[in-house]
Amino acid sequence: MGDVAVGARSGHDGEEHRGRPVAAGPAPDGAVTSGSDPGAGGGEPPADEPPRPGGGGAGGAAPAPRRPRSFWKELPILIGIALVLALLIKTFLVQAFSIPSASMENTLKEGDRVLVDKLTPWFGSEPERGEVVVFHDPDNWLAGEATTDPNAFQTFLSWIGLMPSAEEKDLIKRVVGVGGDTVTCKGTGPLTVNGKALNEPYVYPGNTPCSQDDQGGQFSVKVPKGYIWVMGDHRQNSRDSRYNQSDKHHGMVPVDQVVGRAIVKAWPITRWGTLPVPDTFDQPGLNARSSSGPALAAAPQGLALVGVVPVVLWRRRRQELSWKG
Repeated sequence: MGDVAVGARSGHDGEEHRGRPVAAGPAPDGAVTSGSDPGAGGGEPPADEPPRPGGGGAGGAAPAPRRPRSFWKELPILIGIALVLALLIKTFLVQAFSIPSASMENTLKEGDRVLVDKLTPWFGSEPERGEVVVFHDPDNWLAGEATTDPNAFQTFLSWIGLMPSAEEKDLIKRVVGVGGDTVTCKGTGPLTVNGKALNEPYVYPGNTPCSQDDQGGQFSVKVPKGYIWVMGDHRQNSRDSRYNQSDKHHGMVPVDQVVGRAIVKAWPITRWGTLPVPDTFDQPGLNARSSSGPALAAAPQGLALVGVVPVVLWRRRRQELSWKG
């Protein structure tokens, strides 16, 4: 009977205890409990498992790190940076100029490209005797000279400094006298500065240092402060200070019209070389001022490339760190 009673009670357990709490005993070993079973800790993680960040849902997942941009996506940005740097370099540091005539032969030949230092004048440096300088036309010296009509691409290259500008009316000559100097030419020469005769090996072969004519080749001038007296190395084929003495500056070039000093012959590559000051201007008695110091000798595009390299490395480093998380 006991066995039957127990069996009947077990079979109708849900009916006999409906509405009354039933004490739950410990789950037997190996029993499976549901996630809502109070004995299993409900929704809490097991004691030996760390809490799940973000609730474990898809919305709480950490964002995937961004991949670095490909080189081709980076290229337009780098080109833009290089162009901006080239423009800044052309404006403040170095600019390329083309030699348009034979007035500076054989030092410079027609078609040569020179690099002009524009930095040192920003720090108050003034032209020195013997330097080859580029300057703006002081008073219509280029009247009657033929001008070119560049296309849009050439205009753009000129604007960023990768090509000489056809619109800027600039000249290139050698500085012979500075403020306070007396420059004299008598007969065929030699040219004298403050009474000191100059040995001028740069003068075009077959030319005489002074020209014998009545249009300005014979002269004795005192250069005012703030001006320079310039002459071409091709003495018998250069319309320089000598032949512009009737202008408003009497043939002198205002120092503030000087663009900068030509420091390097950059093109063609077979004529590459520097443009140093000849030793004849270092002789005692000329009262030469101290040199204006080292100049930058690099093309705008080259400096732009150097400026871009740190930017590229920095951007790549940032992207690598972002990718690694």
